[in-house]
Amino acid sequence: MSTLCVTIIHPTVCRIPYRILFTRHRNGAFKICSKASGPLEVCAKESVTTPNRVGDCPFTQRVLLTLEEKNLPYDVKLVNLTNKPDWFLEISPEGKVPVLKIDEQWIPDSDVITKALEEKFPEPPLATPVEKASVGSKIFSSFIGFLKSKDPNDGTEQTLLSELTAFNDFIEKNGPFVNGKEVSAADLSLGPKLYHLEIALAHYKNWSVPDSLTYLKSYMKTIFSLDSFVKTRPVTEDVIEGWRPKVTG
Repeated sequence: MSTLCVTIIHPTVCRIPYRILFTRHRNGAFKICSKASGPLEVCAKESVTTPNRVGDCPFTQRVLLTLEEKNLPYDVKLVNLTNKPDWFLEISPEGKVPVLKIDEQWIPDSDVITKALEEKFPEPPLATPVEKASVGSKIFSSFIGFLKSKDPNDGTEQTLLSELTAFNDFIEKNGPFVNGKEVSAADLSLGPKLYHLEIALAHYKNWSVPDSLTYLKSYMKTIFSLDSFVKTRPVTEDVIEGWRPKVTG
């Protein structure tokens, strides 16, 4: 898909410019994908290793991926989560990221944010059908259990392998993405988590996804190669440092 951006001056409403974005689909037709008067503001964790970069939060990357895939302009406000500024605590009293501003209201939680973006900017559609929305949803918790484990015989590795195998089999029958041929919200949620899994387990456990899970490995390669993913991914060093407390604590 390609995108065309048109700025329009409304002749009767205070002559305020606003922007309409069109997505060009494979059949060559342009379709309105969003309307925005300016960039959306989003607060994200600041990198602990690289100045002026977004940090390692997979939930924040999910939101940024959604903004990218919907071709929405946005401004990132980086937040030092070890020394949270007062302005950030005013809009996020729990001190958590991501938070995104829509219609002058700050919205927390990536689940809530992505649903709000889908409702306000429905084109291009990213919603995953209900029957597929939970596919792969247990992978992240299984990964954390295995990463934190100190006992090689406690079953956490096998639990993770079972979840990865189930996802591999699903993609074999339904892929290349969770909802078939097009990227959807489920992919934008799972992709960052698989990215963390790959980096953290390689570093702390010398572990990698088995080669036998060919469809999962192909899925990961495809997701990680998306322009939106490359643009929003954290650096490897941030992912490693982000998980260190879970491993050493």
